[in-house]
Amino acid sequence: MLLTPEVLTIDILNLLFVVFATLAFYYSVKIVSRYDRNATTPLQYNLEKQSYLVSVVIKFIFYTKVLLFIFFIFTLDDISNILPGAMCGAGVVNATQYGTYLLILKVINLYIFAYWLVLNNEDMKSEQQIYLQLKLKIYLFAYFLLILEIGLESLMFLSIDTKSVVDCCGAIFSTTDGTYMAHLLSVNPVMLLGSFYALFAFIVLAYKIKNRYLFSLMNLLFVIAALVSLIGFFGTYIYELPTHHCPFCLLQKDYNYIGYLLYIFLFIGTFFGIVLGLVPFRQEDENAKYKISLFFTTLYVIAVSYYPLAYYIKNGVWL
Repeated sequence: MLLTPEVLTIDILNLLFVVFATLAFYYSVKIVSRYDRNATTPLQYNLEKQSYLVSVVIKFIFYTKVLLFIFFIFTLDDISNILPGAMCGAGVVNATQYGTYLLILKVINLYIFAYWLVLNNEDMKSEQQIYLQLKLKIYLFAYFLLILEIGLESLMFLSIDTKSVVDCCGAIFSTTDGTYMAHLLSVNPVMLLGSFYALFAFIVLAYKIKNRYLFSLMNLLFVIAALVSLIGFFGTYIYELPTHHCPFCLLQKDYNYIGYLLYIFLFIGTFFGIVLGLVPFRQEDENAKYKISLFFTTLYVIAVSYYPLAYYIKNGVWL
């Protein structure tokens, strides 16, 4: 059982999330099942008032969870200092059977929680609250993901044994064993880079022709291509070491914490791109989200492209 100040902070916040999220879940079920937009009975007015309170509670939880993701990553990195064998957060994730599933779920939840926040924002702009039923139905689904995430997080921290030796990132992201990760890292760099830059080109094309569905789909695929190419190719140039593929070491001081910047660019760019295909924004808002998405995605592409180019200019060879 691990009890560092960071873990205790996360545990206390999780307890508060469970209490308030469950209350919000109860009232959401009530509103979804009984609310009628066209009715003018006292019950409907009460449900409208309750929906406002519920939305505020959910908004607080999801905003905190989105911001808390960065703190969670920081905590993993911090814990690696007390685990024998761990050199970064990758060793902590791999220390228990729950870590990998938790990390994947956290990334998925990050996009779902942020989507709910955007939908709620659009709903509050409308006097008729046109997304009231939809956002609460989405919350009913998101609630189970939230509880699952908190459960996995608790299990992971409870299961960590600070006396057991864990694998370092060099072993986890090795290209010489027969794991799925090894096969992934063995993909031809030309194919990796071709997919990465081709998807970015399609994003630019979709922006030019203002096709929000194509823009959304390309951003969704770009997230996958960006993460795989970062681990398989771009990361090695940031480390200037062909055998170093760890996506967590990018978050350390030795590499100027560049990982935080890259992941924030990638999340903001792709999230606003994906959400364009899910919410019919007003023209002015749609244009703004196109620009935000393309701006941050372009920043990400420029940032990761800089490292191999700078390495080649400085050394005259590729890794």
